[in-house]
Amino acid sequence: MVPVDGSGTGDRGGSGTEAANDGAVLLDELQAAIGRYVVLPSEEALTAVTLWVAASHIQPALQHAPRLAVVGPTKGCGKSRVLDVLHETVSQPMMTVNTSPAVVFRVIGKNPPTLLVDEADTIFGPKAGEKEDLRGLLNAGHQRNRPAWRISGPEHKPTAFPTFAMAALAGIGDLPDTIMDRAVVLRMQKRKPGERITSFRSRYSVPELHAVRDRLAAWLAPLRGTAAGLVPKMPVEDRAADTWEPLVIVADLAGGHWPTSARAACLAMTRHEAVQDEQTTLKTRLLRDIRRIFEREGNKEALRSQDLLAVLLADAESPWPDYGTKGLTAFHLSALLRDFGIRPANYRFEQGRQAKAYVRNQFLDAWARYCPDPAQPAPTAGHEFTPVRPAQGKPPVPPTGSLPVGPPGGTVGPKPAR
Repeated sequence: MVPVDGSGTGDRGGSGTEAANDGAVLLDELQAAIGRYVVLPSEEALTAVTLWVAASHIQPALQHAPRLAVVGPTKGCGKSRVLDVLHETVSQPMMTVNTSPAVVFRVIGKNPPTLLVDEADTIFGPKAGEKEDLRGLLNAGHQRNRPAWRISGPEHKPTAFPTFAMAALAGIGDLPDTIMDRAVVLRMQKRKPGERITSFRSRYSVPELHAVRDRLAAWLAPLRGTAAGLVPKMPVEDRAADTWEPLVIVADLAGGHWPTSARAACLAMTRHEAVQDEQTTLKTRLLRDIRRIFEREGNKEALRSQDLLAVLLADAESPWPDYGTKGLTAFHLSALLRDFGIRPANYRFEQGRQAKAYVRNQFLDAWARYCPDPAQPAPTAGHEFTPVRPAQGKPPVPPTGSLPVGPPGGTVGPKPAR
């Protein structure tokens, strides 16, 4: 079932004092409370956090448990303060600065907590080593019915541990790609001199936030059955739709301006992350650079491997001169392109000369998939919220508000190896 005209169901049914509550007004109050304590990078980000908090109160009804990645370039960007506010407003918070897979396996059950992990860079950062078990658990827990099997108990029996739970992770620098891909991403920045917030103090902040939290629970708990049956129209598709669907469901339950605001935030933030990923992913950067080289050479049918490599290394602003220990080599170039099905081959040039070369036609599919030409518009459709791939074309409904120009967290560059 889908709410008609986005009117929502937040003011219908239920029992007790919240039976007649206006869900849209309650979300407005939650949004204002969050905005008093933290400065978020955009209005869309504030909308997303508000809906994420509310979605935690209907976790048992959800098919997907979106992650909230609270990342920033340095300390002092407000990441921990966001978790402080979340701790007092989400359903059943479990706060930890560091954790292990064994602990998380045992606290997640049929009625899971909302995991709040601060200093996540100490778990996944370059100095922390690989945490594949925890990363796999967080990846699996994005979708219901993805248990982790372990040998457990004195009889060493195979045991299925639930993994499904919403989680917010805060840290310096990006989290692993597989987690970021399943997250609503907040790219925090340091406050400017004119940006003011209310100091977070337990004696008055906690009672205020708990009052909003309790009203959220009273409003949303009776609506879990309704939420489980909703199939909202989404402005994105694939994993982005999985991640944002719980937030849009809450918005549709609330009604008012929230259905439109939620979808606008979804479009703006997923498109912004698509741009971030394109700019910072090393392999995508390589594809874009090679496309520019072919264009500069008049889109020749093929370029010698050594010629292509020389042009890449000549760009001092690119990551290629510093790649590896001695700069990008022919071996590195081949390895980076291998996943796209692109390989050098013997090619006969003019005057019968033969050399290892890259043929332009081999790149066409990868260019279309991973770095499409922004000058080519996506096809339009006749209804309001047409699913589109976040990195492609012009959205049918322009997002409201504004996003920072360029990366909010710092200069663009390749993601560090993890």
